[in-house]
Amino acid sequence: MPQGQPTVVPQDGLTTRQRRNRPLVMVHTGVGKGKSTAAFGMALRAWNQGWPVGVFQFVKSAKWKVGEENALRVLGASGEGGKVDWHKMGEGWSWIQRAPADGELSNEEKAREGWEQVKRGLAAESYKFYVLDEFAYPMHWGWVDPAEVVQVLRDRPGTQHVVITGRNAPAELLDFADLVTDMSKVKHPMDAGQKGQRGIEW
Repeated sequence: MPQGQPTVVPQDGLTTRQRRNRPLVMVHTGVGKGKSTAAFGMALRAWNQGWPVGVFQFVKSAKWKVGEENALRVLGASGEGGKVDWHKMGEGWSWIQRAPADGELSNEEKAREGWEQVKRGLAAESYKFYVLDEFAYPMHWGWVDPAEVVQVLRDRPGTQHVVITGRNAPAELLDFADLVTDMSKVKHPMDAGQKGQRGIEW
């Protein structure tokens, strides 16, 4: 809320403006629907501020086209707002780990290379807003070390905001993050046997 007042004012030596504008690490986790959707909504806000946006979509197949990708690509190329780059790593759905074809990188190797690309971007300050979509999964599966992720994010230069999505976000990341939202599920159409549909899931 733009007019919201913090409940605590820490004695950290910062002015209100300095504290308000410090870069954030945000995590959307939990079993409920809407983690990525909320992160892409934040990316729209970043685009509107003229910030360069980098989306790094872990795990999901490069063939999978989500509506937010098309919208953000169009907006990024519109000449208004900030630029938007969209990167995809991984293969298949978040909850299905497929065997790689001959000569192809494994999902684990793709996820690690994706993280290396994020690290390079952070070091170069390539973007002001990062969406690391489904990045909680590679950490949960042991493909990427959460302690390293926390260290890299702690040491990132400039004013780069990072939002990470996915179930089972590791405790180290949750402890470090500035904002953590746990998406809980009360009801879902799939509980009644209904598959995902256009305009809702993609």
